[in-house]
Amino acid sequence: MSLSSSTAGAGTASNSSLTILIGRILLSVNFFLSGFGKLTAIAGTAGYFGAMGLPVPTATAVIVGLIELVGGLAILVGFQTRIAAWVLAAFTIATALVAHTGWADQNQMIHFLKNVAITGGFLLLASSGPGAYSIDAKRG
Repeated sequence: MSLSSSTAGAGTASNSSLTILIGRILLSVNFFLSGFGKLTAIAGTAGYFGAMGLPVPTATAVIVGLIELVGGLAILVGFQTRIAAWVLAAFTIATALVAHTGWADQNQMIHFLKNVAITGGFLLLASSGPGAYSIDAKRG
């Protein structure tokens, strides 16, 4: 099979499924590690969110941490992948618009554009599905 081959069915393995698996791993690592970090340091995360002017910073920290942790793990293992990808796409673009709009600062512009690119990756995953190497494919 060529690298451009696609999966014939949800449970069919192909080079595309391997590529999708690698993409899922690369997209998920940042999210589940970041979510874990937030959830194990709620006070610090809440303080940072409060300084940014976000409402109810402790609750926001918990919600953000859970979205990142659970969403990242769902993408990693390919469970409810399309839903998780849509949720993380919306979350990532919202994060860009809330936290990275100080475009006069080149670092903020880089973070904004990084989030836009990651959102694109999640939208592709939402469209393509998880590939054969996923819990979703095993469940049919």
